[in-house]
Amino acid sequence: MDQQRILGTYKGLRGESGPSLTDRAYLQIEEMIVTLQLEPGQLFSEADLMSELGIGRTPIREALQRLAFEGLVTIMPRRGVTVSEINHSRQLQLLELRREVERMIMRDAARRANPGERDAFARLASDLHAAAEADDDVAFMRLDLKFNQMTVAACRNEYAAKTMQLMQGLARRFWYQHYREALDLKRCANLHAAVARAIAAGRSDDAARASDQLIDYMSEFTRASL
Repeated sequence: MDQQRILGTYKGLRGESGPSLTDRAYLQIEEMIVTLQLEPGQLFSEADLMSELGIGRTPIREALQRLAFEGLVTIMPRRGVTVSEINHSRQLQLLELRREVERMIMRDAARRANPGERDAFARLASDLHAAAEADDDVAFMRLDLKFNQMTVAACRNEYAAKTMQLMQGLARRFWYQHYREALDLKRCANLHAAVARAIAAGRSDDAARASDQLIDYMSEFTRASL
């Protein structure tokens, strides 16, 4: 697996500018944290980011407040900003919450997806299986992001979407740090594909069970990375 290729793909997927400078700053800083360009425990300032990103102080400050709310940074008045440490026990706690939220999202996506979305989930399942067979980490990362976006959209629940947003940065950063030594890519991709197939078929209970199996594996992955 090639970490530089993964980093390039993150830039391609996360680089879209939002409708405001704050959104742009948020996406760029979050990417820097998730891909470990800003390392856990690193101290930096708003001025550092202003120089690096070419964005003014107010959007940077608003973006950092969002990232602090999501647990990715700690803002220390008059001292600067630190990137939060990666903590295995907190990651396992996060997975406890993800299990409940994602089970609901997958079940509701299977119930509420429209015909076009069901077709898209069927294609996604096929693509995930192909990535698994090819052991293609970059393809899997792209498809995993697409999977997250599609399931949140299909479940038709804005509060679930907001809850997932709070968890995704921490989850992606943990994956990025540990995937090379601990991830069984084929197994992980096929577990995602099983969820996508159940949603495509409208089998809500199967989608919920497949989601639980995926979280079981993510818990196993977290413990294996210790």
